[in-house]
Amino acid sequence: MSNFDSDSGSENDWEDRGDLAWNEFDWERYLREQDDAIKRYLRFYDECRDTPNRLDAVAEKMEWGQGDWTDDDSSDDDLDDEDDDDDTAFDEGKDVYTLHKNPIFISTKAIYLGLIHSWQSLAADGSKVPQPLAVSLLASLTRGEETAVQAIHALDFGDYAMAVSLFKRALSTLNSSLALVNSDPAIRHRHAHAWRENALPALFDLREIWLRVIAECREELDRPIDDES
Repeated sequence: MSNFDSDSGSENDWEDRGDLAWNEFDWERYLREQDDAIKRYLRFYDECRDTPNRLDAVAEKMEWGQGDWTDDDSSDDDLDDEDDDDDTAFDEGKDVYTLHKNPIFISTKAIYLGLIHSWQSLAADGSKVPQPLAVSLLASLTRGEETAVQAIHALDFGDYAMAVSLFKRALSTLNSSLALVNSDPAIRHRHAHAWRENALPALFDLREIWLRVIAECREELDRPIDDES
């Protein structure tokens, strides 16, 4: 799982922020860049839908597993009119680590972003999707994303046992989403069925990502603790 390294080094990187003094504007720029990373992942993911091992292909495009990947310059195009000193201060702390840079966070958020937005657009028209299905599936997708993000928080803080438990909960919710996607209402209605054909691979990719992380967490938990005496 080299392209989805759960050992993100968050503990040291978080502490290494040290005396970094950013104002609200600096953090807004930073968060905007991380939002761009999620959108970029989704764009690569859509481009690689028919590619074998697409998760690894997208991770390669994101330059994960080759050291820290850098953001596109385009994300800062609208900030060129800011003071040079502010830009210098921001650039000095640009490599600071937060959860938003975790590859598992980015990939999970990106795939759910594609699923939820496409389903919302379709389900808003009551003539295309039965409303009970529209509400139930949207709630299931949202709940799955929320639980997965909680798991990634636990992973990021090195609590592997809690991360496993939360990822298992996320998988349970994912199974509920799959059940709704495979239900008669979703199959019988033409528009819902078309959405289903695109959604199924994405749902299975989420499961694949989380199962990889769970396996690595269990390896960490089974690793003998060095005798410090």
